[in-house]
Amino acid sequence: MAEIERINPDTLPDAGAMGYSQVTTCTPGKMIFISGQVAWTPGGDPPPDNIAEQARLASANLGKALESAGAGPENIVSARAFVVDYTEEKGNAAFGPILEFLGGNQVAFTLIGCSALAAPDLMIEIEAIAVV
Repeated sequence: MAEIERINPDTLPDAGAMGYSQVTTCTPGKMIFISGQVAWTPGGDPPPDNIAEQARLASANLGKALESAGAGPENIVSARAFVVDYTEEKGNAAFGPILEFLGGNQVAFTLIGCSALAAPDLMIEIEAIAVV
């Protein structure tokens, strides 16, 4: 099993207070690279029409992807979320469900604004790297 260490040095802003880490290290282990997960379902249901619900569904899909590789949110070392037409309000609405999914695991995390995703009704996409 890989050992994961999350670091928030006092020489950088306190990311831990916001729910993520400035630095994550891990010992060798099996690395897992998860493609961007969005608010799509296997049945093809349309995505919800608000970013918080899309973030919740994309996080759940990320959880299923991790589980298929023998991992969980605690194994994520780095993640990125792409938010269409990013604003602070959208970022806050999306980050809440993501933090809930992470369950207190403060991964190295970046929110990135973008102009579009794979389909016009998608508002957020989350990709991750994990290690077990």
